[in-house]
Amino acid sequence: MRKVLIANRGAISARIIRTLRKMGLRAVAVYSEADRELPYVAEADEAYCIGPAPAVQSYLNQAALFEAIDRSGADAVHPGYGFLSENAQFAASVQARGLTFIGPSPRWIDAMGHKTRARELMAAQGMPMCRSSGILPDSEAAIRAAAQAVGFPVLVKPAGGGGGIGMVAATDMDSVVKAVERARSLSARSFGSSEVYLEQLFERPRHIEFQILADRHGKVRHLFERDCSVQRRHQKVIEEACAPRLYPGEADEMGERIARLLAKLGYDVIGTVEMLRGEDGSYNFLEMNTRLQVEHAVTEAITGLDLVEAQVRLAAGESLDAVVPRDVSACGHAIELRVYAEDPVRFMPSPGRLEVFQLPAGPGIRVETGYCQANTVSPYYDPMIAKIIVHAADRPGAIALAQEAVQATQIAGVKTNLPFLAKTLAHQPWRDGRLHTGLVADILAAGT
Repeated sequence: MRKVLIANRGAISARIIRTLRKMGLRAVAVYSEADRELPYVAEADEAYCIGPAPAVQSYLNQAALFEAIDRSGADAVHPGYGFLSENAQFAASVQARGLTFIGPSPRWIDAMGHKTRARELMAAQGMPMCRSSGILPDSEAAIRAAAQAVGFPVLVKPAGGGGGIGMVAATDMDSVVKAVERARSLSARSFGSSEVYLEQLFERPRHIEFQILADRHGKVRHLFERDCSVQRRHQKVIEEACAPRLYPGEADEMGERIARLLAKLGYDVIGTVEMLRGEDGSYNFLEMNTRLQVEHAVTEAITGLDLVEAQVRLAAGESLDAVVPRDVSACGHAIELRVYAEDPVRFMPSPGRLEVFQLPAGPGIRVETGYCQANTVSPYYDPMIAKIIVHAADRPGAIALAQEAVQATQIAGVKTNLPFLAKTLAHQPWRDGRLHTGLVADILAAGT
């Protein structure tokens, strides 16, 4: 591997470029016409325009991506997250050209990246599972029948997506058909597929996920858990590692169970298993993301590992023992705050020019962003403009550092969710570690 094309944009492209440079590999960026001025384009060793702003004409345009690969002479592709990162056909096409795809094998992207097939596979291996449907047909009667079988409330979810994008809740028969139509439209626009399914909606569970690394020689390890329960519109806002207020040994036991299961199946490279946890400590399998997660930085903070480097080395065929120290442990506590260009109450996107864009710095603070001052936040993509990651010896220390970081952040020209982040950091139930996926509604209702 000499030269890696990053089939993505913004913060994740900048993040990958940093690791590639450390590893002595050349980085090739791609960009849409709307992203021409973003910093990652200049940071790469080479950069190629792949089309107009809409993702379907650029970052989801495989023909344009392969043209950039050919022009650059790249011998590997890193998909980042979102876009084509869980597209098995894209991964297979990369490999068919004799290139390295820096991610799981296409068969695992197909099996796990497609949410309904992943649920069937994991259920067959004994993983606990909530009720769900298969892929929904176009028939309104069939949709209603599927909703009746699952039971309300339901969540309509893209079968081939992730990141909370395209999920739409329905509470009754009157709303489920419209919810399916909306989810299909969002899924097609974001992932190039309109396949959706229904899943039982738990109103106030905790969202716990497990970071997985695996080699192509039969070894799988988990790198502890993350709590991702603070969400709006089913998209994560605050993540932390490790998850607070769990029973002793609970998370490690589940992580080891997942690792053994995936080793038995022969899974490889990288992935995240997402679970819903009830108040009684029970877990239900939600999905598996066959890619690097947005929130990977909190795991890096507590372990000292570079997950992008690990992903590259595992995709190149190295053994897990060579990539991950046997004695790796979780050290301290890390919190990630996602900063969005959006209304802080209604959470609607707020595109525009970043007239002021000053992000925090200092010991224990890490920032990931795809923007700099005077850049324009485009309406065509996810409105996340930065991630602030803090790491301290314990959770109270991390909370205090997170509050300092939010206070030090200065952004003007677009609305942001910084006021909401400040409210959350001051919200006593959250500070106490009493987390659940309905917490955002509670915070907004409290008004303080």
